[in-house]
Amino acid sequence: MSIAEIKSLLIEKFGEGVVVGEETTGLQPALLIDPDRIADVCLELRDNPQTYFDFLSCLSGVDYGVEAGRFGVVYHLASIPFQTQLTLKISKENGRDLENLPSFPTISSVYRAADWHEREAFDMEGIFFEGHPDLRRILLPDDWDGYPLRKDYKTAEFYKGIKID
Repeated sequence: MSIAEIKSLLIEKFGEGVVVGEETTGLQPALLIDPDRIADVCLELRDNPQTYFDFLSCLSGVDYGVEAGRFGVVYHLASIPFQTQLTLKISKENGRDLENLPSFPTISSVYRAADWHEREAFDMEGIFFEGHPDLRRILLPDDWDGYPLRKDYKTAEFYKGIKID
């Protein structure tokens, strides 16, 4: 299926508001999805016999920068039987306050691999995934301050008395 056919399928199933845009330039065209509907969209794309995107190959958190005040998540789906790939993107504006993390629905109930991918996005960018079964740090210690892949992250000089280079 082409990206246009997938877009039509999603609009027919969920209505006009589910696809909020598309990126057609570059090597990986992407559908921009309403963040609140991402789990429903992924479930449909996985279970629909026309698409059967059975594999979440990558999920990445994105910090669009201090000026943009926007965070997002990029999903790379693959259909092994159909040998096709699809990129989905979601994003929303959010202040950079560490007490009010950007929040998106989890897709860990759709793709088991999302469990660890979402934990990494939480750990590195501070993106919260609503409904995640075990959202906690995966790469850094539990008491680490901040999120190292944010554009405004300042590296600490010391951690527990040990100098950090």
